[in-house]
Amino acid sequence: MSTQPFRLGTGGQIDRTQAQSFRFDGKRYEGYAGDTLASALLANGVRLVGRSFKYHRPRGILSAGAEEPNALVELRAGARREPNTRATVAELYHGLEARSQNRWPSLAFDLLSVNSLFGAGLVAGFYYKTFMWPAAFWEKLYEPLIRRAAGLGRAAPHEDPDHYEKAFAFCDVLVIGSGPAGLAAALAAGRSGARVILCDEDFRLGGALLAEKREIDGKPAAEWLAATLAELASLPDVTIMPRSTVYGVYDHGIYGVVERVNDHLPVPPAHQPRQRAWRINAKRAILAAGAIERPIVFAGNDTPGVMLAGAVRAYLNRYGVLPGREPVVFTSGDDGWVTARDLAAAGAKVAAIVDPRAEIDAGLMALAGQIGARVFASGVVSSASGGRALNRVTIRDASGREQTIACDLLAVSNGWNPTLHLTSHQNTRPVWDEAIHAFVPGQMPAGLSVAGSAAGRFSLAQALEDGARLGVEAVVDCGFAAKAEPPPRKTDPEGLALSPVWRVKDGKGKAFVDFQNDVTDKDVELAAREGFKPIEHLKRYTTLGMATDQGKTSNIAGLAIMAELTAKTIPETGTTIFRPPYTPVAIGALGGHHRGRDFRPTRLAPTHQWSQDQGAIFVESGAWMRAQYYPKPGETDWLTTVNREVLAVRNGVGLCDVSTLGKIDIQGADAAEFLERVYINGWKALPVGKARYGLMLREDGFVMDDGTTSRLGETHFLMTTTTANAGKVMQHLEFCHQVLWPSLDVRMVSVSEQWAQAAIAGPKARQVLQGVVDPQHDISNEAFPYLAAREITVGGGIAARLFRISFSGELAYELAVPADYGDAMMRALMAAGEPHGICAYGTEALGVMRIEKGHVAGNELSGQTTARDLGLGKMMSSKKDYIGRVMAKREALVEAERPGLIGFKAVDPGQRLRAGAHFIAIGRPATMENDEGYMTSVAYSPNLKHWMGLGLLKNGASRIGERIRAVDPVRNGDIEVEICSPVFVDPEGTRLHV
Repeated sequence: MSTQPFRLGTGGQIDRTQAQSFRFDGKRYEGYAGDTLASALLANGVRLVGRSFKYHRPRGILSAGAEEPNALVELRAGARREPNTRATVAELYHGLEARSQNRWPSLAFDLLSVNSLFGAGLVAGFYYKTFMWPAAFWEKLYEPLIRRAAGLGRAAPHEDPDHYEKAFAFCDVLVIGSGPAGLAAALAAGRSGARVILCDEDFRLGGALLAEKREIDGKPAAEWLAATLAELASLPDVTIMPRSTVYGVYDHGIYGVVERVNDHLPVPPAHQPRQRAWRINAKRAILAAGAIERPIVFAGNDTPGVMLAGAVRAYLNRYGVLPGREPVVFTSGDDGWVTARDLAAAGAKVAAIVDPRAEIDAGLMALAGQIGARVFASGVVSSASGGRALNRVTIRDASGREQTIACDLLAVSNGWNPTLHLTSHQNTRPVWDEAIHAFVPGQMPAGLSVAGSAAGRFSLAQALEDGARLGVEAVVDCGFAAKAEPPPRKTDPEGLALSPVWRVKDGKGKAFVDFQNDVTDKDVELAAREGFKPIEHLKRYTTLGMATDQGKTSNIAGLAIMAELTAKTIPETGTTIFRPPYTPVAIGALGGHHRGRDFRPTRLAPTHQWSQDQGAIFVESGAWMRAQYYPKPGETDWLTTVNREVLAVRNGVGLCDVSTLGKIDIQGADAAEFLERVYINGWKALPVGKARYGLMLREDGFVMDDGTTSRLGETHFLMTTTTANAGKVMQHLEFCHQVLWPSLDVRMVSVSEQWAQAAIAGPKARQVLQGVVDPQHDISNEAFPYLAAREITVGGGIAARLFRISFSGELAYELAVPADYGDAMMRALMAAGEPHGICAYGTEALGVMRIEKGHVAGNELSGQTTARDLGLGKMMSSKKDYIGRVMAKREALVEAERPGLIGFKAVDPGQRLRAGAHFIAIGRPATMENDEGYMTSVAYSPNLKHWMGLGLLKNGASRIGERIRAVDPVRNGDIEVEICSPVFVDPEGTRLHV
């Protein structure tokens, strides 16, 4: 006895020699290679595969493709668990584990199915009208319950162990879809020698030909299909990509594709990705994605066993599965009669054919007689029943009388919608074609054409003709000499007559428009009554078309019902716009290797090995790894190490790697003018050989970044930026030049990685530097004063740049050499400094010293501060224009009480300050109304022997000497602090000039 009771004895395109064992909800079943999970479940007699989102109603398999709204399952287990996978496209493999979802405790017995009893209270928009009272219940009761009930499926509990790739391809012609139109297009284009890529979401090529019994030139279509695939495989410039979904159309001929490389295996082979995201650049593209069959809205149309008629043919002819032994066919056109014919040929006893049309072709009526099926002309199915599996339908005949017929399958056909989603991805709407009762592509994205059913030309002959013609046109547009177009193929006759029925009223039970989101025809009626008649409002109020299937089987029915309710035509009612992606795309595929530590490349300074040799502890700074501090044996914590490093610099000399600072080389006759426009202060008068501190604003008047810029020549400047903002500043400068001021004669390039740079700071910095600078260069205080910047040589002729600038407030220099010499530079400086007690110091010590000097950094350059906030208002030139100047004068940005930068120290020197603490007046409660600012940066100063901080405080500059509370509710801190100058050490700046 067969273990697959609904598997046909012969036929189909499965490999019956390769049995595939799998599990569904823990129970073992068998299928064959070439099955999908859906076809294998049907072969085993499994009808109930899931529960609906809102009402938890039993749901079965509706379709056979990517449009499936019901059969969403979890695949695999553990870290590879993947929710919301459509069983209709999940390729069966040995050992596959699948589980139904959205049910508890089991699929057959789901306690939340009680929601159906409260359907009147769960109509469209119920969440806008309920859970409003009492207000205190929202966070404690309503929200937790809603969050628990929301969502479909379960995410994997652990990190995904598989990896994903990104790839890029270029072609002359991209063909999307491998049905008859797509294959004809690819063949015509490929024969010309053009580079052709053929993509199809299926694991087997052939499209509709796989599901139909058709003839081409008097022979089975399967023979034409095999010959075409063989020729395409032989063409050297044709690339065939099965299991590849084109999910998006973008500007300039760019197409997004996700290739499911190893989704059909339990575990990807070693060193292979699970999925690969492609960016394909195509000169021309042909969309041949076929069409999607439409259901009919009637009571109980979601009962397991109600299927689309075209899907029934796919399971019969492609998979060798008989979805039901006693079927009824409900069709509004000729196409559904083909399903009745194929069912009968497979051994099913067709109980009835229900056709709403009064006049039916005589040939079809003869067919009904041949297969022994009753015909209900001018009839409709008013309801389907059976609970977890269909067992009867109620048919309303032309006179309005109803009768019940036993059945286990209802095949529904209501015409086809062209799969035109990709044509709308650039914000164009499809247009209604009354002749085929469907939307067809409207204005097309540049370079894209549509063939066959996707264009509303549904016959096989039209598909072959369109494909061949458009394939030739595409390669001619690309400059190829195309071979002569073959004559149109002869195909067997087919009926295309259609008179769609959008819904059947007055049935007993719920009639669903959107199966996945449980939207009924009554929800559409409610939306109309409550004024949500525009289609975009209907969509959002009812969630129609907002599920993972994006309304592929529901949108037209919803539009038609709204058109009926508003006494408009469907084109007058309108339609929504399809957006990428066409089908769900795994975030892992979009991310590729960019996850975890590989989220972005880790950049190492050219001096990184030297820092490692010094025992550095590293920290991420932007994309770079920077030395945070250099612990010595016996130092028990980071603060001990940092204190030592700070004291060493203040009292002797220290060496810090600053290679990661952004460095942008700017040259050209208008370079000075360019800087005038991007910085708030002046640059034209800066002498050659000098550096200057600069501050740049965004267009909204807030600070973007700061740094020093040095004039190395009359038309040559070197800008430095903060490490974290280097990329953003470079992007900003390029925008300014290319878009705002393209006429300026200026060129710029990032040289951050081309130069290694070190800061030598402390009273003995000059002595150390003299040990590496070639003797012909005078770096005395008189010859090389503060803010000097020059090109020199070191180590016996190595080109270098020396800048006398300081972030620590001490006598300091920054020495830059080509990156290849970076490691040698650091070692030479350490050797030269050994007699002077030189100490390597990191970003923590640098941060302490910059706070001691009141210098702003990332904590203060938060994107929410202005130059005036930071005490740099006097730098803002009134003699020129620059980016952000006008917006910086907005009333809110210049008001007197706006928080400004100021210093703080604890009244009790033993208390620790915390960054992020908010300032509250003494005696006032810690509330938002009493908030006067916050602490931006704190550090312990080993020079002052207490904690110090910088912060933004209302009227801060005028309140020096006052006391205020620093309240930190997160860490339960509340201490009294004194407002003081932000400059704690050497306020006169004498150390800079020694």
